[in-house]
Amino acid sequence: MVQNVKIEVAALRRMSPAELREKYLAVFGEPTRTGNKDFLCKRLAWRLQSMAEGSLSDRARQRAAELARDADIRTTMPRTPMATVGATQRVQTAPAANPERLPPPGAVLARQYRGRLIEVTVLPKGFEWEGRVFRSLSAVAQAVTGAHWNGHLFFGLKNGDKQ
Repeated sequence: MVQNVKIEVAALRRMSPAELREKYLAVFGEPTRTGNKDFLCKRLAWRLQSMAEGSLSDRARQRAAELARDADIRTTMPRTPMATVGATQRVQTAPAANPERLPPPGAVLARQYRGRLIEVTVLPKGFEWEGRVFRSLSAVAQAVTGAHWNGHLFFGLKNGDKQ
């Protein structure tokens, strides 16, 4: 019987993902949602070997049950984030840069980028652009461009220059 299992396991590697899913249904008695060929091959090989050679020993099952009893198991569901309509979205990034390099709160930094005007309002702790609050100008620049930028360079601020 061991030789049969080796042949069946070797045949799994030659099967397509669709064929593996069919085999999974036949072996486990339930469909699988995955199409990952490696996973299906490993899972089917384990099951075929288990069916041919027997499953875990009683001693191994008892030890697994002991380990499961001692495991830290989550007893409460994780909280879902509270989303309120019209609330501004906070984006977590590095702390704001040196405040002496920035204009005072309420100032608006403006820049043309790819044909559109980017206007950012300086807040006491952060920057607002299109209803979203960012902790740094670099985070705003990254949101605008999709690439990492130094926020001070992006908005044309140099040491001590304030718009």
